[in-house]
Amino acid sequence: MNPGGRQILAVRPRCRSPGRFPAIRKLAYAALAVASAAAPAAEAPGTTVAAATAATLPDVVVSATRSEQRRFDAPAAIDSVPVDPLRSATPLVNLSEVLAGVPGVAVRDRQNYSQDLQLAVRGFGTRSTFGVRGVRLYVDGIPATMPDGQGQASTADLANASRVEVLRGPFAQLYGNAAGGVVQVFTPDPPTDGFTGRASTGLGSDGQWQAGVALAGGNDRLGGSLDAWTYQTDGYREHSAARRYQLNARVVAQPASGTRVSGQFNYFNQPLAQDPLGLTRAQAEANPRQAVAPATQFDSGKTVEQAQAGVVVDHQLGGTDSLSARLYGGTRKLYQRLGFSGAAPTSSGGIVDLDRTYGGAALSWSRRTTTAAGLPLLWSAGLEANGMRDGRNGYVNQDGTQGALRRDETDTATDLGAFAQFDWTWHPAWQLVGGVRASRVRLGIADHFVNAASPDDSGHASYGNVSPVLGLVWHALDSLNVYANLGRGFETPTLTEVAYGPGGAGSNLGLQASTSRQGEIGIKWQAGRQRLEAALFDADSHDEVVPLSNNAGRTVYQNVSGVRRRGLELGWRGGFLDEVGTPGQGGGSRIEAGLAYTWLDASFGDGFVNAQGQAVAAGNRLPGSARHSLAADLSWRPAAPLTLGAELRADSRVYADDLNTQAAPGYAVINLRAGYAWRIGPTRLYLFGRIDNLTGRRYLGSVIVNEANGRYFEPAPGRRFFIGLRAAL
Repeated sequence: MNPGGRQILAVRPRCRSPGRFPAIRKLAYAALAVASAAAPAAEAPGTTVAAATAATLPDVVVSATRSEQRRFDAPAAIDSVPVDPLRSATPLVNLSEVLAGVPGVAVRDRQNYSQDLQLAVRGFGTRSTFGVRGVRLYVDGIPATMPDGQGQASTADLANASRVEVLRGPFAQLYGNAAGGVVQVFTPDPPTDGFTGRASTGLGSDGQWQAGVALAGGNDRLGGSLDAWTYQTDGYREHSAARRYQLNARVVAQPASGTRVSGQFNYFNQPLAQDPLGLTRAQAEANPRQAVAPATQFDSGKTVEQAQAGVVVDHQLGGTDSLSARLYGGTRKLYQRLGFSGAAPTSSGGIVDLDRTYGGAALSWSRRTTTAAGLPLLWSAGLEANGMRDGRNGYVNQDGTQGALRRDETDTATDLGAFAQFDWTWHPAWQLVGGVRASRVRLGIADHFVNAASPDDSGHASYGNVSPVLGLVWHALDSLNVYANLGRGFETPTLTEVAYGPGGAGSNLGLQASTSRQGEIGIKWQAGRQRLEAALFDADSHDEVVPLSNNAGRTVYQNVSGVRRRGLELGWRGGFLDEVGTPGQGGGSRIEAGLAYTWLDASFGDGFVNAQGQAVAAGNRLPGSARHSLAADLSWRPAAPLTLGAELRADSRVYADDLNTQAAPGYAVINLRAGYAWRIGPTRLYLFGRIDNLTGRRYLGSVIVNEANGRYFEPAPGRRFFIGLRAAL
């Protein structure tokens, strides 16, 4: 994957050693209504689910060097998580369901669909109180992160994904602003030999219900796919109900030899997402299901409607050169009721009404050749431009209804970038990789609501950075790779963080971008069905953005220096007790197990004064980050149709504030799952069920970092279940 789109290249030779789109919404609802009538194509008799999956989910990645290669050979810490609806015993609604077993990644389902997931990579992104910060998101080559660095994970279509890649470490910096890590979701190409389809439904605790349909077909020149799904829940806590609808379409064409055109359209509608707000520690211990009074008084929550279209073109120029281009655009409408009135003259209001348009384009070139010694050499370079424009209004929240205007402005952000990268195997056992990216980000505010109580917040700021990366890989053995990388990156403040100046006067466009220096050393070993990976990393950041003050709903931010993130990642996966007779695969494993452990030491190197005017001591831990995280899973196939599994998730204590006075205690939970796959004639079916938090443990699943009212904690659900059925006919 490159910034200009997806490249389909040969694997590198292994060296030794609210209602703005009514027509679309009606189409989505209609598709969901006929989910049970989906008619997929039949597979050849005798093909097992495991064999079909292995044939379509190769262990390849594209994020590190922007060309397809084996995950084992990638010169960086990277994971590729396969997603197959006919083997995944989970609803496939949130990224937290598939990324929990990736070392270095902290992803927490807050059970709050008004605020999205909390997603952090190696401690980058922990400060975000809503959305995703510090981590770049992509879906099929199209950015899901805006130019100012704020992203949304909720629009990813996991129900129809084929894999999710997570790139960690210095090489993520080549993706530009806020690239503490890169998460990319890939959907499968349409079939080239007929028609396929799938229908699914499921239900679970707390009023969960899901249904969906996926249809696809084509030939070797033209293919298309369409999927639609819905998910709804009453919520674990009071005032936390949500409803979601999503429609995705994709067309892949090969009009000429060496040319591939991929077009996509995505529609996401969330007409209901209540926000129960955070709880104090005492409130969470007394009744974890409760919502605080302001949540119901002001009807806190939001509605979202987003539509996006994009096209990616890949063209092969002869045998060595290729071009890739990307063009996309979209709109997003958000209406959010916050948990306060915002009636004060100096406030920006307790209701946010945002109307966004965004888009971008990119072009990249790659050359795959060999040196005089016949060893591989890959060059790539590219340009990209992304922009967004927000019409943002704020109103008084009169107990859940819209009141007087308190904010009216137009916010803009643009991101221009250029990169160059190489991958040079200069010796059969040695590989040198490197690159550089130049980025320019511009933020602008045009304030249209100016009076004696509301000063003019207009202004603009520009941020520039050059991010070099250099790495070395030693192919010590056919089964062992050792690598080391160094790099530098940056992260600009978001439009939200520059909105208000100190003392409530003007904007805060003088806020600086954070810069970081990163390094890592890692090993990768694999033999047979066993795979082991480990990495040590160290990142020093300067001008980190943290809160300075909060007044009448206006949070002001400041820069602090000396933030350090260092740690250890360890990942292992293996298979035991081989099966025999799996067609085309030579067998599988009756027992498969995995382990992911992360030790993260993230702390402030310098002291500073926080939003409450209190001194934060040097050495305090970065809030939102656990020192120890562990994920383990075990799958057992006692018989070919049946799979049983268990999962362990554990985190150590997580501080909620910069002072380190409030914390969510450590916890460990066990989940159980089961799946049963069988056929009725040409129909493949998969019945699954799961029990999460088997022991019903009470714990605080996430924290709201530096929450201004002291309500830092979001309790996780107790014991809950989900049962689902998926069919491919």
